[in-house]
Amino acid sequence: MLCLSGSFSQGAVLAEEKTREDWKKLGNNFELLKKDRTSRARLGRLATPHVVIETPVFMPVGTQGTVKALAPDRLREQLRVPIFLCNSYHLHLRPGEEVVQAAGGLHRFISWDGALLTDSGGFQVFSLAQLVKVDDKGVQFRSHLDGSVHNLTPKEAIRIQNSLGADIIMILDQCVGFPASIFEQQEAVRRTVIWAKESKEVFDSPSQQLFAIVQGGMEEELRINCAREMVRIGFDGYALGGLSVGEPKPLMYRIIEATEPFLPVDKPRYLMGVGSPESIIEAVKRGVDMFDCVLPTRNARNGSLLTRRGKINIDRKQFSQDFRPLDPDCRCYTCQNFSRAYLRHLFKAGEILAAELATIHNLFFMVELMENIRQALREEVFEQFSQEFLSGYQEG
Repeated sequence: MLCLSGSFSQGAVLAEEKTREDWKKLGNNFELLKKDRTSRARLGRLATPHVVIETPVFMPVGTQGTVKALAPDRLREQLRVPIFLCNSYHLHLRPGEEVVQAAGGLHRFISWDGALLTDSGGFQVFSLAQLVKVDDKGVQFRSHLDGSVHNLTPKEAIRIQNSLGADIIMILDQCVGFPASIFEQQEAVRRTVIWAKESKEVFDSPSQQLFAIVQGGMEEELRINCAREMVRIGFDGYALGGLSVGEPKPLMYRIIEATEPFLPVDKPRYLMGVGSPESIIEAVKRGVDMFDCVLPTRNARNGSLLTRRGKINIDRKQFSQDFRPLDPDCRCYTCQNFSRAYLRHLFKAGEILAAELATIHNLFFMVELMENIRQALREEVFEQFSQEFLSGYQEG
């Protein structure tokens, strides 16, 4: 793999005073530092009240206010994660935003001094809950926990996220799966635009950023029209939702390519729910700045571990006496201290430590991948880096 200069960092600047100074200087909260000469890839800085984040960036998912199997100090000190994602649907149902607000907000409640992003809950409403009714006013659904009935409107989604106090919050959107009819996709776009306007009208928080979500399924024209409407309304950032829902990856890449030219150059672009290394590199090539996905942590808990030569399923018998680290070139705590054989033993024994060590490794891999992408953009060797990385990863 191409060796890049520069020290390992996720771009997090946790010094409170410097962060707040930078945040005030970046009036629009995002600064585009550099464009790649061979692709649409971008290097940037996204400022929040808690941390300044270099982009492209991967955000681990901490649905319930925690990245599973990891304490916050691991994320902050060992992995240097500057931002992760929580979900307002889950936090609204349990413990409730009133509890979080009484604790001083989500950052204090979970003891996290980095940045946080909360999803509006739209995806979970359409995928987890028993849907009762959806119309232009919002969604009525039954909780997947106890069957209680709830109403989620665009205004309510903003209110909940204001109460939680994340740095970046999302509008309520209507998701469609794959495949979906043209009518379903058209209705999702129409309704998402209506909800976006209502969200913008009620949003009034000097310390939060509001991101729009561009829908449109797999139809380029619908995506472009939705992007134009969102830009017309005006938001702090723009996400692509409704992708990575079962469609072939080349189709996802085509939709990103078609939509990206209609998004503002001076605002961050966020691809929701995408986290495989190869998809991240392909999306960065197409101008995406931010990513989130449960797969690196979920797969870790199931023994599927990322290496520069592809994935390793650690429960295989071939690793029972393999005393090498997972990845000889990896500098994470797990690889520096434990062997494949020990990790296999932990998984076979059902030990909790297995999930922790595996999650540390997979997130370190993702953090370092993003740092290498950014360093390649700085040194103007992104195309060479991406080719060499993908060649080794896919071959393995």
